[in-house]
Amino acid sequence: METVKGFRDIKGEEAKLREKIIDVIIKNFKLYGFEPAETPIVEYEEFVKGNNSNDDVISDIFKLQDKGQRKLALRYEFTFQLKRLAQNKKLPYKRYQVGQVFRDEPVSSNRFRQFTQCDVDVIGSTLKDEAELLSLAQKILSELGIKSVICVNSRKLLNEILEKEGIGEKQTVIKELDKLDKLTKTEVKVNLKKYKAEKILDIFAKDEKFFEKYSAYEEIKELKKYCSYFKTKVEFMPSLARGLSYYNGTIFEIKTSDIKETIAGGGSYLVNGIQSTGISFGLDRLTKITKLKLDEKRVLIISINQDKESVDLAEKLREDNVKTLIMYGKPSKALEYANNYNIPFVIFVGEEEIKKKKFKLRDMKTGKEEFLSSEGIIKKLKGLM
Repeated sequence: METVKGFRDIKGEEAKLREKIIDVIIKNFKLYGFEPAETPIVEYEEFVKGNNSNDDVISDIFKLQDKGQRKLALRYEFTFQLKRLAQNKKLPYKRYQVGQVFRDEPVSSNRFRQFTQCDVDVIGSTLKDEAELLSLAQKILSELGIKSVICVNSRKLLNEILEKEGIGEKQTVIKELDKLDKLTKTEVKVNLKKYKAEKILDIFAKDEKFFEKYSAYEEIKELKKYCSYFKTKVEFMPSLARGLSYYNGTIFEIKTSDIKETIAGGGSYLVNGIQSTGISFGLDRLTKITKLKLDEKRVLIISINQDKESVDLAEKLREDNVKTLIMYGKPSKALEYANNYNIPFVIFVGEEEIKKKKFKLRDMKTGKEEFLSSEGIIKKLKGLM
């Protein structure tokens, strides 16, 4: 029963870690005033493609057809769906979404065909909103224990430079520049020669002060100023391009030395003609590099022919937010289960415990046992957890 290539089951410790990362992300999305949204996985193919039919990612969409012969597709991201969500919304509309997206593209150890994105967007945004988004991103990654660098650039600046250098086919050149983190500089230079644009790499190698002569740099300067208000560190990267054609202003990517791939990215774009901005986190990549630890502590109650008392104890523990399982039957099987699932504490509820009105608590790591009342167990477990 193998999964389809590029898809996988996620379970056990990895599933728990992903859930914990999502909790951190959503908590911070809410702290910054964003509201949740959910959208269909399946959309009309025409809507999915939108005005971006020349983008490489569009060629990777999963196409479907229903019984009514309608052309459908799986969503490859969330941004295009904002066109519908943002209709008739009071601006600025601040929404977040966490969910699965799909791309029919080559797979690798860090790239799957189904993956989870955590997106946050502001419809009706300004540079100040962009700075706040980057502050939010920095806070999330800090809580995940990930050391990162926020790189910023501007599509306006890229277009201005290409214009002044007399380089045509701007969008094609930008797509080639977007390959700088995937190919060597030499390989990208060879590709740029086809468009007589290789000199652009020499310009990108210059100091930041050089770019002050371009009018579009003013927005970068302003963005950096607003970022300083949030104590957010950003680095200007003139070669940063991002391949999607809908970006029309600031673009940003967040990188880490832990993996080659970008861990978050986004920028500014139009939604129904309204200036907007957003950023997307890749959950699969965050899971690989987070320093978060699973410190989930659970307790297993073993009922030895004392089912009602076991249920009563379990309910009391759960009321105090102690994660509790119950098993009935042979203690040996229950202990084996506890070891297999790394459950650190076991409580025995048998005839002896009922007579003493105390329960035997075993630490599975040390083997130490002690008799405690239900209140004593709660106090001890909460102190250890």
